[in-house]
Amino acid sequence: VLLQASGGGLVQARDYLRLSCAASGRTFGTYAWFRQAPGKEREFVSAIRWSGGTTYYADSVKGRFTISIDNAKNTVYLQMNSLKPEDTAVYYCAARTGTYSQAMERYPYWGQGTLVTVSS
Repeated sequence: VLLQASGGGLVQARDYLRLSCAASGRTFGTYAWFRQAPGKEREFVSAIRWSGGTTYYADSVKGRFTISIDNAKNTVYLQMNSLKPEDTAVYYCAARTGTYSQAMERYPYWGQGTLVTVSS
């Protein structure tokens, strides 16, 4: 099983980025994005069920970020709009067999992370 995250980069505040997480080997019940800023703990950002019908967001990104899934490609996307300097972090995609959870310890599969840097 492999989760390959990509799409990070350096942008200015109010810009946008789209992250991708391509999964290979199998499909999962829930896919999620977490992020870890320098000196901080990893935190939940967003999650989506494989069916695509249910999405979840942290309050800090609600209304700015949109998670989606392309089932045919087994790829999850995170569209990040109106980026802020406080969104700067390494973004990780994760997957689990079960239902939605914000707890990172419930996700056994992780991608390698992609760095997002937002300058003011």
